[in-house]
Amino acid sequence: MEKALGQKISLAEFLASPESGDRYEFVDGQMVKKVSPKRFHAALQGVLYRYLGDLFEGKGFVYPEWGIVLTRNGQDWCPVPDLTYISLERLPTDVGNEMCPVSPELVIEIMSEGQTFREFVVKAGDYLNAGILRVWVIDPLSRTLTVFYPDRAPETYRGDRLLTDELFPELAVTVEQFFVKAGI
Repeated sequence: MEKALGQKISLAEFLASPESGDRYEFVDGQMVKKVSPKRFHAALQGVLYRYLGDLFEGKGFVYPEWGIVLTRNGQDWCPVPDLTYISLERLPTDVGNEMCPVSPELVIEIMSEGQTFREFVVKAGDYLNAGILRVWVIDPLSRTLTVFYPDRAPETYRGDRLLTDELFPELAVTVEQFFVKAGI
């Protein structure tokens, strides 16, 4: 995989790449290495994975670091969100050990040191334009969770403000609960 970094490759070549300990996204015809997560990121990812797994049990699946095959600006794009929720209705029954072939309902990106919120605003727009219905961007340092919607302005949650969503009627949690459970 390393030799392909910085070189243009096709989506087929990217998808045929062997798995490794590193995570890569496919952006503008190139493999882009994801930032290696630190404790806050890893802790939040674990807490959210457990919470959402319980919340959506029997309705769909929550996956960490599962690449999604999408298009962005007319080009193939394979982002690897920190967490993905896809319902049983959206997930094709014949999906094997491959990247997600359809747009899921929810992707979650957790910011790491050195990344900017502006980067994630752009990425959230790309996700929404590709048919994803909700994007959560979590900033561990500011203790916020911003929800991006396809049909209205984003909303930022912090502290004890209750996070609810008509797309997920059973969702009712405060962002602070996630940070406390993560030990942050």
